[in-house]
Amino acid sequence: MGNYQKLHVWLLAKELAVKIYKLTGKQPFTKDFGLKDQIQRSAVSIPGNIAEGDESGTNKISVRYFYIAKGSVAELQTQLIIACEIGYVENSVMESLADKCDRISIMLNKLIKTRSENF
Repeated sequence: MGNYQKLHVWLLAKELAVKIYKLTGKQPFTKDFGLKDQIQRSAVSIPGNIAEGDESGTNKISVRYFYIAKGSVAELQTQLIIACEIGYVENSVMESLADKCDRISIMLNKLIKTRSENF
């Protein structure tokens, strides 16, 4: 614990958040403040909660934050699906981002399992 910047899942989540910010910094997101804000918040919540969990000091508290990060992954995926269906995001872009979300979620599951074994 305590070295979150070396966690592969944190690195992927941070990269995803950067991609989301770049995507939502363009039209048509610039005029849709509500969806833009929600997508950005859920995206930064993922690496933020991974970092906070890893720095929390106990495995039990870490797992709680990792579950919150997983929830943010699902929230982001939902928002991306909606953005795609209303024409804000191309299908290929959404599929690529959804794939990254899936990878992060799988990695979080493994991290949760490992940390849960050490309560």
